[in-house]
Parts: sequence; C-alpha cells; structure tokens
Amino acid sequence: MILCCGESLIDMIPIENTSNEVSFTPLAGGAIFNTSIALGRLNVPVGLISGVSSDFLGQKLVNELSNSNVNTEYLIRKDNPTTLAFVSLKNGHANYTFYDENSAGRSVNISDILDIPESISTLYFGGISLCVEPAANAYEKLFHQEVNKKITFLDPNIRKGFVIDEASYRYRLEKMISSCDILKVSDEDLNWIIPLDIDIKSKVNQLIKLGAKIIIVTKGAKGASAFFENEYEIKVPAESVDIIDTVGAGDTFNAGFLAKLSQLDLLSKEKINNLNPEQMTKALNYGVKVASITVSRKGANPPFLNEVLSSITFLASDAPGKLRLSIKSAAFLPISNLSESVVANLMGKPDVMLRLLNPAIANSLGIDIPAEIQCITAPMAITSVEQ
Repeated sequence: MILCCGESLIDMIPIENTSNEVSFTPLAGGAIFNTSIALGRLNVPVGLISGVSSDFLGQKLVNELSNSNVNTEYLIRKDNPTTLAFVSLKNGHANYTFYDENSAGRSVNISDILDIPESISTLYFGGISLCVEPAANAYEKLFHQEVNKKITFLDPNIRKGFVIDEASYRYRLEKMISSCDILKVSDEDLNWIIPLDIDIKSKVNQLIKLGAKIIIVTKGAKGASAFFENEYEIKVPAESVDIIDTVGAGDTFNAGFLAKLSQLDLLSKEKINNLNPEQMTKALNYGVKVASITVSRKGANPPFLNEVLSSITFLASDAPGKLRLSIKSAAFLPISNLSESVVANLMGKPDVMLRLLNPAIANSLGIDIPAEIQCITAPMAITSVEQ
C-alpha cells in the first residue's frame, strides 16, 4: 500500500455566471489529498495520513476518500476547522489564497500518527503540510523515521504565499531532498529551490549532488523529464488536450507515475534504486496520460481507471516509423475470451476499425500492450495514426 502524508482541504473554485458574477464552489482538494484520490481511482491500494476536521467540510473530505477507494483508518480527526484554499484562474493556471490558521490539517503532531505497518511500501510527502508547524515538524519526523525502510516520494509543490519562515522551510526541504528516493518538482518549483540563472539540467545536478537519487521535472506543455544519479535524462512529451484548468495536474501526474510502478511491481527499496530507462519511460508516460484527463475538466477531478482505459495510446515502438495508435474504446472484453486478429487498411486511414484479439499478433505488429491492460475491446476505433 502507498500512504500519502499531508494536507486535505477545500478548494474554493471560481464559477462565473452569465452576468459575469463570480461565486465559489467548494471542492475537496489539497495536493496530498488529490494524489491519494487519484491513486484510489486507479485501483492502487492507498491510504491517507491527514488532519481532518469534524466539521461538515471535513466530512465531505472523508466521503470523497471513501468514494475513491482510499483507506481512511490513518486519518486524524480534529475539532479544528477545515483549511480553505480560494483559487483564482488566469488562462487556466491556478493561484491560491489559503485560510489555514489553527486548522485541523496544521494541528497534526507526530503523536497523532499511527505506527506504520510493514504492509506499507511507499510514503508520499509534500505540499503545504511541510510549510507550517506543528504539522510540518510531524511529517518531517515521520519521513526520517521511515526513510530507510520505505520508499519515500517527495513533491514540495511549493506555494510561495503559504511559506511563513522561508529559512526553516528551505532547511527542511534540503534535508528531505538529500535522502528521498524520488523527488518530483515542477519547473517552477525547481526555480524556487535553486534561484540561479542556470538551465534546468544544471539545477538538477545540484540536487543530485545534494543526495537526490531520482529527480522528475514536469514542464507543463513541454512534458516531463526524469534524471538519475548518473545524470542520465529521460524525456516524454505532453499529451495534446484542451486545457480547462491545471488544478491538481501535478498531483494526478504523481499518482499515475506511482500507479505504473505499482503495476510493474517496482515499489520496493531494492527495485526502485535499479529502475531502468524502459520502466521509467512507462511510468512517466502513464503519469502524463492520467494528468491530461484531469486538466481537460474543471477542478482537481482525477480519472477513474476505466476513464484512462477508454482513451489509450499504444506505442508500436518496434514497428517501422514507430507508429502511434490513439485508440478510443468504451466496451471491454477479456483477452482470454478472444482468438483472432484482423487489421484492415491500417496505414494512412485513421478511421479504420482495428480488431485486436490476440496479444501475440499485437506483438508481431510491434504494438506494445501496457501491463495494466487486462482486457481490450473489439472492434476499437483508431482515432489517429502517426508515423
């Protein structure tokens, strides 16, 4: 199981009516909360450690977790109020104003946190929960308590307006970065952590020298890159989608990335330290795929697994010209129940129907069926073919 450790809150999302008047809709959110929700919806075993209010907004958070397959036994219930994050959107990009004084989330102490059982493989940290006391101190202590036993994934997800004591916050991040297994930052986060006029790779190299083992940098429309200790870089492109807003995009990317590692049975200390480029590429691509669905709709609303599977891109990596088949499907049938494959007029006809019934034939065509796809539909509509 993956255990997400940090904030859950209410995002107040602006809604403009026909008279151009703005009202705010309360939606469950918070970086760590969003990732736990996204993992649960992808059918990955996941739980959440978070301070959650006993007020009606806290109950809304608990209901959202339960409805998305997230284990709630590690929640820390408090009588303090729920944190509110008012969101302003400019060209789909989100900015936040937080109301967090004396909140349930901020009030977490290390003594509130249950013992972490052996069944937990991975701990996920980050977000505003690392900014303010006493919660920041509690999560930092938990991180260092478990770092040699569990995989640790850190996404600072920096909100500059929420940082009260910058020196202490930077020191905390530096200590956690130096020992985490996977560090994920946006290009904006990276620029804040390393405020020097140098390129991304040079900044990443500084973090590697600090001790970071694997560093993932997300770059919005420019895709994502992963860097290893030997400075080897793997790049994947972003998916082309109509962006409604970016709320929860990075959180969902993280969930997709971890979900793929879970599907590939790579979430152990030994395996995570020996990831190869192919495994990393699959995890990055899946993170991008899942995030692309989130940004195509309003608010932090990660997709369920069936939504991801209904818009699948198969990469024919070994085929001439490296075919990319974007396949849309709605009905799924078990592969084991099917026995034949017919491919008609594939080249140059994006609208042809593909009947792909036999994985062996798929492999002979150079079409890689992702490991998590246990069933596929027949027929399936190919919506685009690229060479």
